Amino acid sequence: MGTLHHHPFLIRYQGGAGDHVVQIRAGRTVRSGVGQSFWLRAGRCALAEVPTANRAHSFLVQVPSADQQNVSAQVAITYRIEDAEAAASHYDFDLYPRDASNDAQGLWQIDETVTRIAHSALASSIGAMPLSDAISGSLERVGSVLAQAFADDEQLRATGVAVVDVRLMSLRPDEGVESSLRAPLLEQLQAEADRALYERRALAVERESQISENEMQSKLDLARKRADLVDQEGHNARREAEEKAAADAIAVEAEARRIVEKAKAYEADWKTAGAARTATDASYVRALGEAGPEVARAVALKELAKNMPSFGDITITADVLSDLVSAFTGSKKAGK
Repeated sequence: MGTLHHHPFLIRYQGGAGDHVVQIRAGRTVRSGVGQSFWLRAGRCALAEVPTANRAHSFLVQVPSADQQNVSAQVAITYRIEDAEAAASHYDFDLYPRDASNDAQGLWQIDETVTRIAHSALASSIGAMPLSDAISGSLERVGSVLAQAFADDEQLRATGVAVVDVRLMSLRPDEGVESSLRAPLLEQLQAEADRALYERRALAVERESQISENEMQSKLDLARKRADLVDQEGHNARREAEEKAAADAIAVEAEARRIVEKAKAYEADWKTAGAARTATDASYVRALGEAGPEVARAVALKELAKNMPSFGDITITADVLSDLVSAFTGSKKAGK
């Protein structure tokens, strides 16, 4: 916004880059442009300052539908002032002279004009359709009608205002009606949520049942495998015992044959040795008989000496010695 610097009898105006200033004196336009800077005499002219930047204006409009139900339309409009001199002549953009306590009302007046045009377009468009059609699928259609209404409005073009963008943000009924309309949808959504919950629970139960069944089947398979293992171990043990018994029988039979053969060999050896010993003893006896009693006694004494236990000390008296000699010589003591 431009500024005014007051001096005695003179005023210095310094405009901004986005402010279009119009200087009027005696009903004629003296100066018009953006970013102006000049001096003027106090009380000799009037200044109007028009902003040229885009301005966004959002507002809410309530219009009745064909079935007499209120519909709230949220509208967002962007406009700009293209002809500053036309706007200054139609709207209040006075900068000088002006009371310091009052602000220019030009932008507010344009906002009101834009709001009235939107209200008129929405009333004619929404008033021709029932509430159900207005709030379901008609946002784009009503928005195009609203944009066309601004494009066709002669008043805005005559005052130098150009609408840059028109957006219809939403169409909603009254809160009570909206709650009533929302109830079936909420019930449907709740029913779908409950159905999804029940399906998830059923699926969870089914999965748990399947898991339990799989665990039981796994246990049965494991039990069968254990039974098969026990049977196989028993079969292997029986086969091993049978094989061992057969091997033991073969070993026993071989040992028995060996013992029989050894016994037969011993028997043959005993028979041969016995015959030889018998022949030797017979020869020995015949030799002793042929040698005489003295040799037989000597031999007997020798054999006796071999088989007698050892003695530490033996005392032989004369009588004992004479008896022994007599016994071996065959003589007797006198008087006996």
